[in-house]
Parts: sequence; structure tokens; C-alpha cells
Amino acid sequence: EKTTTFDEVEKVKLNANEADDEVEEGEIVEETDDTTSYLSKEIATKHPLEHSWTFWFDNPVAKSRQAAWGSSLRNVYTFSTVEDFWGAYNNIHHPSKLVVGADLHCFKHKIEPKWEDPVCANGGTWKMSFSKGKSDTSWLYTLLAMIGHQFDHEDEICGAVVSVRGKGEKISLWTKNAANETAQVSIGKQWKQFLDYSDSVGFIFHDDAKRLDRNAKNRYTV
Repeated sequence: EKTTTFDEVEKVKLNANEADDEVEEGEIVEETDDTTSYLSKEIATKHPLEHSWTFWFDNPVAKSRQAAWGSSLRNVYTFSTVEDFWGAYNNIHHPSKLVVGADLHCFKHKIEPKWEDPVCANGGTWKMSFSKGKSDTSWLYTLLAMIGHQFDHEDEICGAVVSVRGKGEKISLWTKNAANETAQVSIGKQWKQFLDYSDSVGFIFHDDAKRLDRNAKNRYTV
């Protein structure tokens, strides 16, 4: 079955907008049998993605000091086509509209955004920082790169999370095998290229983050 690339993910939305623009306001379009048949096929045909993906939301309101990490994490929506992605994306708050403390995740289906998840356990994260309210476009481009399987080491990708904090926002890209330096460096370089991000980006092993918390050092930098 044919799956959809990054460019096609964007094109589906552009085509929909162009179709709306072709008919001027007040114009009456005569529907023929051919037109009806074509529209029915277009509505029925969806563009499948390489993988299914799930949006997760961590609600800061539900958190307390006693609560275990991840206890407020909830599954929001799973999608497997381009159309369903745009339907979800357009109905979920973008990072600039989320409350401080919120985390919005998008992970491959059946992978939970937790260090303890078997697929993530031996992995790590690339992380980018943004000024307050300035991560919306980069978050979208990160999602498009992931679901459009643009990375050379696409199988290494687990998912991404945008974290909204008082001083700004961070986007983290989670991968499977932290020790595979070649794959991780390739992913970091491509991610920077997709987002046209000029600052250096560091990669932290989950094991280091668990042991050292904020004192964990970058193992790779691009």
C-alpha cells in the first residue's frame, strides 16, 4: 500500500485550500455526474501514513507533588492518514496557546512517551529551545518531518514532545538507540535542517537524565 511523504502531507492541505479558492464568491457551479463521481472518490480516498501516530497531553492542572510522573498523561487521538492528522492538528491547541507546564506529545502508536516504555528505554532526546510563544511553526514542521518519514533513520524515531514553561518552550525529539551515534547525529543534523534552526542542539541519553536529572550532559552535539 502506498504511503504518504512529507511533501504530500503538505500538498493535501494546499490542494484543499486551492479547491476552495477556485470558486469565486457568488459563483454557481453546475454539478455533472462526472463532478459528483470525482468528488465522491476524493472524499472517500484518504492518504495513508507509514505509521499510525498518537497525540498525548500531560495536563498540569491534574498534577500534584505527590502524584507519580505520568499519572496525568492521557491519550488524546490516534491518526493514520494525512487527512486525520490535519483534522487533529487543527483542533488541538498550538504550543503558544497551551498553559504553562503543559506537555503535548506525538508518538508512534503503541509507544508511550515515557522513559520506561520498552521502545524508549535505551534511547535519548534531541532538544531545541524557543522564546515564549515562538515554537508553533517548528512544532508543526517537526510533526510533518516525522509522519512524512523524512528522516534517513526513520525507524529510530519514537516521537516528539513540546513543553511549555514560564521562560519559553522546548521541543524534544525522542529516539530508540542512544548508543547508535551515527543514527543519532544524522537525525539531529536533519532535524536542524528541516527547521532551519541555527543554534547548536544537544542529545541526552535517557539513562543519564534519570540518574543525573538536570546535571545530565549532552553526549552528542550538532
